[in-house]
Amino acid sequence: MTAKTNPLISYYGDDLTGSTDVMEALASNGVDTVLFMDVPDDALKQRFDQCRAIGLAGTSRSETPDWMDGHLTPAFQWLKSLEADICHYKVCSTFDSSPQVGNIGKAIEIGKAMFGQPYVPVLVGAPQLKRYTAFGHLFAAYQGEVYRIDRHPVMSRHPVTPMAEADLRLHLSAQTALKTGLADLSMLAAADADERVETLCRDFDGMILFDVDSPESQSHAGRQLWRLRREGGWFVTGSSGVEYALLTAWDKDGLTQGRKTFPLPGKADRIAVVSGSVSPTTERQIRHATQNGFTGINLDPLELLGENGNAALERAIASGLESLKRGESVILNTALGPSADRGGDIDRVPGSRHRLGRMLGTILRRLVEEQHLTRAVIAGGDTSSHALRELHVQALTTLLPLPQTPGSPLCTAHGTYAATNGLQIALKGGQVGSDGYFAQIRDGLQG
Repeated sequence: MTAKTNPLISYYGDDLTGSTDVMEALASNGVDTVLFMDVPDDALKQRFDQCRAIGLAGTSRSETPDWMDGHLTPAFQWLKSLEADICHYKVCSTFDSSPQVGNIGKAIEIGKAMFGQPYVPVLVGAPQLKRYTAFGHLFAAYQGEVYRIDRHPVMSRHPVTPMAEADLRLHLSAQTALKTGLADLSMLAAADADERVETLCRDFDGMILFDVDSPESQSHAGRQLWRLRREGGWFVTGSSGVEYALLTAWDKDGLTQGRKTFPLPGKADRIAVVSGSVSPTTERQIRHATQNGFTGINLDPLELLGENGNAALERAIASGLESLKRGESVILNTALGPSADRGGDIDRVPGSRHRLGRMLGTILRRLVEEQHLTRAVIAGGDTSSHALRELHVQALTTLLPLPQTPGSPLCTAHGTYAATNGLQIALKGGQVGSDGYFAQIRDGLQG
């Protein structure tokens, strides 16, 4: 591969919705991007040779450190072989993780060793998503107010990885023995920022967190990330704030062509939605949708996971088909908000959350197949990662970014499976999107 054809960036998303978040940020700003579900064969990869950003969707946000050892190592090896200038391990902008599940420190250790780096840059703040870091502390918006992440009404109570610490250096210290340095807001804004950052990085062994709390500090951080890159690939970790920051540097270097225009795809006659999210944001979206032409179907997750699960699965499919045949869009969900969360019972059997996600994927595939649907939605970050694979999708590209609620674009599915090749599909994290999100996707509107 020649230097001229090297990608600008390769990335691994720790869940599927996070992976499409990155794809949307890049594609919206003129960087052609493809997201693969697995390492592609040569024939599939060649279909997207024009892309300057190449992603690999993963599930590590919901996996153990042992799983990471076995799966992230070969994934990072493949990404490194692409010889992109930057290789990004993408994590959620709320940074929710723990030593046992979605351990970000462990992933950094693997990437640091793979790329032979003395330190790994970490950037989490993304003002576009209303996520901010200041002097190492993470803040996130909810319902128009900004909260420190350990006081956030949702993320401080996440059912799997609640955020109890806002200082990301302390949060990471529970996951890895690597030290974390900090390029804070004052350092990045200083007249001698380059010299001060170089002094911090010199002989540092571990991780260096870059603050971002505004477009200005994002531009400063992006310039540093791009300036500090090393020949042969530069491994970085963080949210899609990494891409938003780098885009400012690439724009100044003439490496992008500015924002891209996407035609509206038009209204779909019917869509199907499956949701495994317990977020209050998704709850509001489901309630809004059922008041605006959607049929809501509540599913019992324990029944789906029980000994008669196959029968429950078929009943769910039959209910969905009945609504679709009447010309209605349909939402099938396993929890309508936090009050309906059955997570404690689900977690009594290891692997049940993953299995439930796969079952929702099977339901959606059957609805798409039997009713020849052209558009669909999966809600829930972890759910999306496991459900989409049941649709036999091999790759995604951006069909319609949603600039008012970034991180949840409408995508085009690609693959060899006829029923889902060309399917328009949106993958939505629990906290993402306006109350009218599902109707917005059905109607093919940007805002």
